[in-house]
Amino acid sequence: METQPRVLMVGSVYPRCPEDAEVPWLRETVRRLRERGVEVEVLAPSWKGLKSHTVDGTPVHRFRYGPARWEYLTHDEGAPNKVRSRPWMKLLAIPYVISGTIECFLLCRRKEFTVLHIHWPFPHGLIGMFNSVLLKVPLVLTFHGAELVLARESGIARRVIDWSLRRCRLATANSSYTKELAQAIRPVNVEVLPYGSTFSEDSGRSGSPGKGGRSGRPFRVLFVGRHIERKGVPDLIDATRFFPAEPDWELVIVGSGDRTREWKARAARAGGRILFPGKIETDSLQEQYSEADVFVLPAIVDSRGDTEGLGVVLLEAIAAGLPVVASRVGGIVDVIRHEDTGLLVPPGDPRALAEAIVRVRSDPGMAAKRVARAREHAREFFSWDRLIDRWMDLYQAVSREKDV
Repeated sequence: METQPRVLMVGSVYPRCPEDAEVPWLRETVRRLRERGVEVEVLAPSWKGLKSHTVDGTPVHRFRYGPARWEYLTHDEGAPNKVRSRPWMKLLAIPYVISGTIECFLLCRRKEFTVLHIHWPFPHGLIGMFNSVLLKVPLVLTFHGAELVLARESGIARRVIDWSLRRCRLATANSSYTKELAQAIRPVNVEVLPYGSTFSEDSGRSGSPGKGGRSGRPFRVLFVGRHIERKGVPDLIDATRFFPAEPDWELVIVGSGDRTREWKARAARAGGRILFPGKIETDSLQEQYSEADVFVLPAIVDSRGDTEGLGVVLLEAIAAGLPVVASRVGGIVDVIRHEDTGLLVPPGDPRALAEAIVRVRSDPGMAAKRVARAREHAREFFSWDRLIDRWMDLYQAVSREKDV
């Protein structure tokens, strides 16, 4: 019988406690791999002095990279957005990489991992390459998109990613869009391995999708995500000006981030019923999905050239039984096929967003058919069983290389 792989996953973000809603798709991947017998542990940076701990029984090793009050480079908004508003935080990158490399070395020496799996290969590719060469642990890379956008404007990031691609045994990406970005740096084989939804279909809403106005309530439009530029929420707020005066509607914008205050001010100027419930936990989030009538992801290409790498939140909406309207950008097109699994509109077009939302409202029968097709598509291409089977095969193949 073949020995199960022993995998150390390295990345910038992992839940800080069981209630933390950060990167639920990565947490679910780890949980399911461990259920299948794979020995997975996680290495991630500390958060304001946070010590090593466990999440779902998974050991999470936290490396320190500065005084506790400075250790907030990662999590919540994401490092690129924090660095943009606070340039001095770039200085933390040096102790971050050094500390992460040392902790990774000590873990790999002590526990003899057979796979070193790096998420966000910049800057973590530096951590991975050093330890892969020194300890001869096979290196696996997973790209999520943001690091590849950074490589467009940073020669250092581009070189680190290029070196990582030369060194790795396997490279994966969360979407076809992200794959193209990685191959533009080095034309190597990159396998698309996305993520599934952390919601089950039976946790979704009841009733006819798109029908709205349940129990006399307004038609509810829902957005869920970080409040950052590339989400394009100002276009969704502006779209409300093109909604018909009757019947009633409301827009719910879930999440938080560096743009929250700006978006609230814009919503106040737009008028209408626009709600900001803030960042909420998973159970409450499922309730938001169940009470909505349509989910909208109005993503754009932001001022840095960044956009949605995949849009896992779309899979949550689909699992919850919601019709979806989204922008035709990035990895969104892997999930939403126009007029089939949802409606796609040009990015940055509030009127087109409004027209698509009105279409969902006015034709609930067609909206229900799109939801059914979206669920079929998700079961086929974003099934956790299929994805975990593939990761198991890849980890086994890579682990065998270490033993040779």
